[in-house]
Amino acid sequence: MTNKERALNILRYKPVDRLPAVHFGYWGELLHEWAAQGKIPLELARNWGDGNDYDKELDKIIGWDFNWQHMRGCSNGLYPGFEHKVLEVLPDGARRVQTYTGVIERVYPGVTSIPAEDDYQLKDREAFETLYRPKMQYRPERVNREYFASFSADTYDVPVGLHLGSVLGDIRNMTSVVGMSYLMYDEDETLFADIVDTYAEMQYQCVEEILKTGAKFDFGHFWEDICFNNGPLVSPAKFEEYCAKHYKRRTELCRKYGIDLVSLDCDGVIGQLIPIWLENGVNVMFPLEVGTWGDQFEAARKQYGPALRGVGGVDKKVFAQDKAAVDAEIERIKRLVDLGGFLPCPDHRLPPGSKFELVQYYAEEIKKIRL
Repeated sequence: MTNKERALNILRYKPVDRLPAVHFGYWGELLHEWAAQGKIPLELARNWGDGNDYDKELDKIIGWDFNWQHMRGCSNGLYPGFEHKVLEVLPDGARRVQTYTGVIERVYPGVTSIPAEDDYQLKDREAFETLYRPKMQYRPERVNREYFASFSADTYDVPVGLHLGSVLGDIRNMTSVVGMSYLMYDEDETLFADIVDTYAEMQYQCVEEILKTGAKFDFGHFWEDICFNNGPLVSPAKFEEYCAKHYKRRTELCRKYGIDLVSLDCDGVIGQLIPIWLENGVNVMFPLEVGTWGDQFEAARKQYGPALRGVGGVDKKVFAQDKAAVDAEIERIKRLVDLGGFLPCPDHRLPPGSKFELVQYYAEEIKKIRL
């Protein structure tokens, strides 16, 4: 069987010969650690990216079958984005930087984690109408029709997804978490609804134009980081009110064009939002972070049944420990695999400190599991 057949059969509850060894990429710092240790060529560390030739070369060295992150899409964000520029250098060396979303971040030297949000511009109706609404309109140049007219996922031996965009995660990036909360609850709910609807309409048109070219995909995929380690960044009631209809509209469009699997990337504790996604056509959750809160997939499957599929769920922290920890995690994963509709994958980018030999060992062992 091909890796595409293995992965898609698992998610469709069809027979497979074995599990594929699937991953979701790496922190750049980890690849440079491995290069410094002589485990991989420095060229791979410098040039790696999801699904590119360097990624595939790393797959061969480590023993992975493929990276789950094989997506195709278009310019479905702010168009054009804001200029990325340094606004101020502070006495402690931190820089106040305007990002392409218009948010002002405070970036500290040598820190590679998520920057602190310092300020944001999407605060009121005037800012939306003058700065943002024009950047949220559909334009023909957003979609490369010539490319998609000749594209078919059938020519690839791994699953290839159509990126469907984001309903709320992108907007959270434009307003900041603080700004989104103020708009939604204290300042202007009507404006917030208008922002969500305007952005969603543009993204729907992008997806529709791609599918109208005749391009074929194995699944659809949303990016929606809207949860953290204690749950959603928005109340489920508000999320359902503002966002549910936009998932449904895009997933119905996918099914019109023969795409039956729709996955969604949301970090954090997603349990309270799962029923909203399921009811509106999203049926594959990813990356199912284990985090400090423990496994989520088994409990959710018991609650929602086989309609819920999952990709991810492997605790990436074990790769910084020892072989016994990896073996224990594989045993736990076998229980989830037996539920069906579950494709194991490290639950996010492999972080610095992950041991090369343990990652190799995991990839080797996971391929021994027969279904």
